[in-house]
Amino acid sequence: MSAREASNIDITSSALLHGQPARAGSVRRVPAAEVEARVACAVREHLGDPSESDDRDLIRNHVVRIELQADQLAIELKPDKARSNARNAVEDERLVLRIPWKKMPMKRRREVIAPVSVSPHGLRPIRAETRATLIASIARGRRWLAELIAGAVTSVEQMAAREECSIRQVNMTISLAFLAPELVKAAVEGRLPRGIGVTRLGDAPAEWSRQYAMLGLSI
Repeated sequence: MSAREASNIDITSSALLHGQPARAGSVRRVPAAEVEARVACAVREHLGDPSESDDRDLIRNHVVRIELQADQLAIELKPDKARSNARNAVEDERLVLRIPWKKMPMKRRREVIAPVSVSPHGLRPIRAETRATLIASIARGRRWLAELIAGAVTSVEQMAAREECSIRQVNMTISLAFLAPELVKAAVEGRLPRGIGVTRLGDAPAEWSRQYAMLGLSI
């Protein structure tokens, strides 16, 4: 993550923290947008409060430190924001949220979901930056939907005004909250074929079977 993103939060590799720099290669450089989206989702779900709409503000206000581990992110929350009925373990008076996470190797060949009319041979996976943007947009769509359901925002028009974007943009982003679980999983794992991103998935039909048909993918 960039210095600007990490300016108020301690983001540490577990291997580096324990004096083992040789083991830090896989987590020394991480996709900032993906980690930010995962952390924001976990903190927002833990707090059960969708009122803070901006991911970076949410992280800045509630998170002390994020530790990158081989198979998870350990998110330490500020004590004054931690709730007494937390479901996560408290370690040494600290409230730590642990969420599964694994950095996708840049060079490893991934099993890409192939469209039914295209040979899987030579099919390229989604670009890393497109994948990070898509994951962040899915998280944003789920958050905006939760705000509308909870009544924190009363209309799409109000949300568009707050976010300084068009009503269509809000609707397209919220539609990402209704993507089929397997498509979301494939996006997170980097198994979507190149060319499928926010633009193609935004405003997709609600029925999961029609989503696959729209993308030319087999269920």
